[in-house]
Amino acid sequence: PNATMALSSFDIDAPRWDQTTFVGRLKHFFNITDPLTALLPDARLDQAKALVESCRAGSVPPGTTEEQLHYAKKLYDSAFHPDTGDRMNLIGRMSFQVPGGMAITGFMLQFYRTVPAVVFWQWVNQSFNALVNYTNRNAASPITPKQIGVAYITATSTALATAVGLNLYTKKAPPLVARWVPFVAVAAANCVNIPMMRQQEILNGIAVTDENGNKLGHSTKAAVKGISQVVVSRITMAAPGMIILPIIMQRLEKFRFMQRITFLHGPIQVMMVGVFLVFMVPAACSLFPQRCSIAVSKLEPELRDSIRSKYGDAVQLVYFNKGL
Repeated sequence: PNATMALSSFDIDAPRWDQTTFVGRLKHFFNITDPLTALLPDARLDQAKALVESCRAGSVPPGTTEEQLHYAKKLYDSAFHPDTGDRMNLIGRMSFQVPGGMAITGFMLQFYRTVPAVVFWQWVNQSFNALVNYTNRNAASPITPKQIGVAYITATSTALATAVGLNLYTKKAPPLVARWVPFVAVAAANCVNIPMMRQQEILNGIAVTDENGNKLGHSTKAAVKGISQVVVSRITMAAPGMIILPIIMQRLEKFRFMQRITFLHGPIQVMMVGVFLVFMVPAACSLFPQRCSIAVSKLEPELRDSIRSKYGDAVQLVYFNKGL
């Protein structure tokens, strides 16, 4: 009974690791981007959600251990949206980034020689990205189906124009340069896809709060800061696999045994991208704190003045969820 008594006051939302340090965030994201959680049935995830909610309400079922609560929170964080509490679609979850990303990136790196293959795999990748960006948006800023459509078409066109344009341009370049085209296309598309998918936040501002979560208003400056950080994270996530792997494959393909098994080159690249992503997905998500902050002095004049008039100098920083 004593253990259960202690658990009834257990704060399940307190970060398990210090989120102000990179290492703390890395442990947190290794935990919630664990690809194995993507294999669990919805019923198991709903059970975890029920346990998290009963713990928040202060009524932990008898016999529950602290480890079970931590695991329930891990499943909850990996599968439910932080703003709405709704179960996210499987493909859009960060825990699906490794299996989904390794398959698509592996094939993009393998089929980079012909224009139809480039077009097809860049389109698949942008469709996947659009879904991930939509799923992990800051849900306090709703987006209309029309805006989603425009964002998707713009990002896909950017990726295709970059990939096809560079593909034709690199015909005379060294072979390795052509292998790097998919990365440049992905990076360019990320710079378009994420801001477009989250244009509501840029146009109307993102909700900002004080240290204790009290809402202070909406800021477009905060939105731009948060979204820029997400763009940097996404490009960082893709970079090692898409820059280093082509160099490795270029070397490997010179060996006779590799020339005998050309049909395995695709699967080999997919597996190697997987190895990179297992580390890079959590590392890229950890680059910046999820709960982002910005100085009141850097906010728009109206919002800054309204905060100053209400709180004086008591509030120096405002906080917001930058999304992933």
